[in-house]
Amino acid sequence: MAKRGEKLSSEPYKGVRDFYPEDQFVLRYLFEHMERVCELFGYEEYSASVLEPSELYRGKTSEEIVNDQTYTFKDRGDREVTLRPEMTPTFARMVASKAREISLPARWYSIANMFRYERPQRGRLREHWQLNADIVGASGVEADAEIITLAHSVMRSLGADERNFEIRVSDRRIIDSIYDSVEIDAEIRAQLTRLLDTRGKSPDFNKKLPALVGNKKAEQLLELLERTTSTAYLEELRTQLESMGVHNMVVDTKITRGFDYYTGMVFEVYDTDENNRRSIFGGGRYDNLLSLFSSGGGSASGGGGSSIPAVGFGMGDVTARDFLEAHNLLPVYAPATELMLCVVDTAALPHAMRLAQELRREDVNVAVNFSGKRIGDQIRQADKMKVPFVIAIGAQERESGRYTIKNLATGNELTLPSDRIAEHLFSSLG
Repeated sequence: MAKRGEKLSSEPYKGVRDFYPEDQFVLRYLFEHMERVCELFGYEEYSASVLEPSELYRGKTSEEIVNDQTYTFKDRGDREVTLRPEMTPTFARMVASKAREISLPARWYSIANMFRYERPQRGRLREHWQLNADIVGASGVEADAEIITLAHSVMRSLGADERNFEIRVSDRRIIDSIYDSVEIDAEIRAQLTRLLDTRGKSPDFNKKLPALVGNKKAEQLLELLERTTSTAYLEELRTQLESMGVHNMVVDTKITRGFDYYTGMVFEVYDTDENNRRSIFGGGRYDNLLSLFSSGGGSASGGGGSSIPAVGFGMGDVTARDFLEAHNLLPVYAPATELMLCVVDTAALPHAMRLAQELRREDVNVAVNFSGKRIGDQIRQADKMKVPFVIAIGAQERESGRYTIKNLATGNELTLPSDRIAEHLFSSLG
């Protein structure tokens, strides 16, 4: 805590980011593409508070996340609350709450911020924004294929070629079958699945696996996982995806996903760039999560707590931005301001303010420079801010009602009356 009179640090809290205009521009670019693609697929936007009762995550997400990676605290009413680490439990709670009123299957999406207390590193921060898209009430392979196609379409919308990424798919039912074959105790299966999710990522995996299940079962488990190359379901999924224009699906039984609630298909989207070879995001099917909730309105299938099939994915902004940077796909910053009015002298300021208001009524984004600096400095400031057009306003412009619009990129100038300025700008900006 800063002492009285002591200067406060200008640094943000560790593991979170400040979004200056250029950073916010990239974030909005991501959001706009995510929103557009989801709505093209018929998904409806929803939202919820960032605060949830801590019980929502216990036994539904993973013990590691709840115990070690959440921001959990007691409120003034002595209730334990958590800043959400992920969106799926919130989504399931909301659907269960109004299950009788929701027409199924329902397609929902949200772009929300998440919090996890973990060591900040490339691709992982303590706060991030995430697209979540889910279908609830559809159990067939068609819903699984649509979710993967939606994820694929977001990547393509951001400029990615199929060669830039691959979609690695597996099925939790494969792992459950292998667990049965190897006779893995039910009590450790969730922990084992989370451990298997670190295979190929953690240097301690080969020590932790035998410690959990014993040397013999560890060998049997890995052998069966390696031997299983695909299933009839996964091949049917591949056929569905190819018919929808998705040709970069790869069956990979190492994909398990760390959350306890997955029940069927799971997938991860991987960057193929050698400098950023990692999972970007993923998701899967979770048919039993909604059955954990009681419902004041009853369930859509009759009787509170009934199982409702669901499938979805989450795509974070941190790894998405890393992907765009690795493949030179980051958008070029363009400010929202389209025109700056540079004021030659203070007497011209009221005229400039009135002209700005007239142009705003025609949907032109206008900033007035009332810094009092020399006109050349004002124009240089506009150029530094990447504002594309400027108009200098002095006595001549006030008297004539005609204004010289300068394109700062080309240096071209055109003098027009005020009622033609907006038309010229719109045609120039496309």
